[in-house]
Amino acid sequence: MAARSVAVIGAGQGGLETAAALRAKGFDGRITLVGEEPVPPYQRPPLSKGFLTGAVGHVDLTLRTESFFESQDIDLVTGDRVCRIDLFRSRVELASGGRLDYDRLVLATGSRPRVLPVPGANLDGVLTLRTLADAEELRALLDGPPRQVAVVGAGFVGLELASTARALGHEVTVVEAQPRVLARALTPQLSHWLADRHRQQGVRLLMSSEVAALSGSASGRVEGVLLRDGTRLPADLVVIGIGVLPRSELAADAGLLVGDGVLVDPWLRSSDRSVYAIGDCARFPGGGPGRHIRLESVQNASDQARCVATAICGGGAPYTAVPWFWSEQCALRLQMAGLTADHDETVTVGHPDEGRFSVLCYREGALVGVESVGRPADHGIARRLLTTGAWPSADEARTPGFTLKSFAVERPSEGLPTHA
Repeated sequence: MAARSVAVIGAGQGGLETAAALRAKGFDGRITLVGEEPVPPYQRPPLSKGFLTGAVGHVDLTLRTESFFESQDIDLVTGDRVCRIDLFRSRVELASGGRLDYDRLVLATGSRPRVLPVPGANLDGVLTLRTLADAEELRALLDGPPRQVAVVGAGFVGLELASTARALGHEVTVVEAQPRVLARALTPQLSHWLADRHRQQGVRLLMSSEVAALSGSASGRVEGVLLRDGTRLPADLVVIGIGVLPRSELAADAGLLVGDGVLVDPWLRSSDRSVYAIGDCARFPGGGPGRHIRLESVQNASDQARCVATAICGGGAPYTAVPWFWSEQCALRLQMAGLTADHDETVTVGHPDEGRFSVLCYREGALVGVESVGRPADHGIARRLLTTGAWPSADEARTPGFTLKSFAVERPSEGLPTHA
């Protein structure tokens, strides 16, 4: 039966894109978009960078104006929370007491920051950075005299924040339990290169270090970070960036299958075929035969939203988009295409000493991902090659003078037998 009403839980990038894509594809039924935050949908990536410096304002963050929702006949509900999903009645219940019936339900509930499980984590001046409200509080604290800032976690958000805080003139120390920065996301080559750039900017990096406790004043304000080796770091501002957890509690309470996210099939349908899940909260087939993955990126949320919108409108295909990511740190733009986990061979092309290079990652002879710094053309080409399967072998990439650009020009993918 064709859907006549769609409810979308979560008004972030994925939720908004779902509603917009439904209208763009001709869906003429009722669309309701429900968001917990009291503001319209906004961009999250600038929150750890331009928004903190003031280069990006509230208006710049807004993804769509109020007139968009009016013209597209999309019911936007802000400042309210879905507290229950009734799969039997195809209905969601709101904390405000309202109810929404649906023919199709899209879960775009996103993720929440992990909590640092140590004494003192609730002291004033200990923050996480996920929402606009978080960023507003952090910006107010950074907009003033130099502070001693401790960042716990050397992931993307932690390093972006460290770079931003240092550029604003604050003393910054990053504490990371892993032996290198972004250990789960980047190759050792790029990880070590990036760490050196942060140190050159004056950021102190403490690797293989774990936080034992946060200490505070009599008034309850954070004053320092105590490491397990006994080291004490003075800090009047501590930002926790140790990853996120999928917000899948609603799905679990409703009886849907979950496991590090809402489990979905190749069409992003949950164990209830009228319910889809996308973005940070969805765990979908990918990364190899029989495997499921969960990705936290704007690209993934947006592409999955369009995939689901197409399916709801009666068309579509399994979700197979090549993942890609980016990060801005130390006045550099890092770009990544593909999934490089478990790679067993790398080839570096370009000039790391000049800050313009790419790392090609192979697994069992197959190109699985490309990391690029200062080479946006390489990133675009890598995404295309990973999609077509017409990539260079590791031996080809090692040829003196090799570039992805020359490979793409000399060996256009059209008509080539592919590796995929």
